[in-house]
Amino acid sequence: LRSIDRADAALLLLDAEEGPTDQDIRIARLIKDKGVASVILVNKWDLVEKDERTAGTFALRIQDEMKNISYSPIIFISAKSKQRVHKALETAIEVFENRKQRIKTSQLNEILLEAVEAYPPPSVKGKFIKIKYVTQLPSPTPAFALFANLPQYIKEPYRRYIENQIRGHFRFTGVPIQVFFRQK
Repeated sequence: LRSIDRADAALLLLDAEEGPTDQDIRIARLIKDKGVASVILVNKWDLVEKDERTAGTFALRIQDEMKNISYSPIIFISAKSKQRVHKALETAIEVFENRKQRIKTSQLNEILLEAVEAYPPPSVKGKFIKIKYVTQLPSPTPAFALFANLPQYIKEPYRRYIENQIRGHFRFTGVPIQVFFRQK
């Protein structure tokens, strides 16, 4: 727990023969809650019988069981044969750099206000929610504030939509993102 508290990036090591365990899922939740960038490593990949769909199927299983860090890249490694170990370290450095990334307010507004216009927040009780602008907050992990006239009516599915738009336009692979809606 102390290691996760101090970490900027974490490598979550799974056993390819076991798949994600309950303990792995708890650790993944802690990693996300602490705002730590992460890479999922699947070790003992050399022991698994494979065909052309094995890696994809296994990755989908991991994303399904570990939804809280589904944004993390998955790398299949073998510590014994040193297969893709360097790639794992390079990816850890990459997600660390993604975590430090700062985006200009003008660039955020240009992209996200266009996304809001294409898919506006649903109205609640006949009241229309208008998002005025967005900015990145000065925090150690990526956090974004969207200023709206009625932020209390914005629900979790729309928050996820905004997070997906941010991930789709900017390099936040392996990094948890926080999205806040505030009163304008």
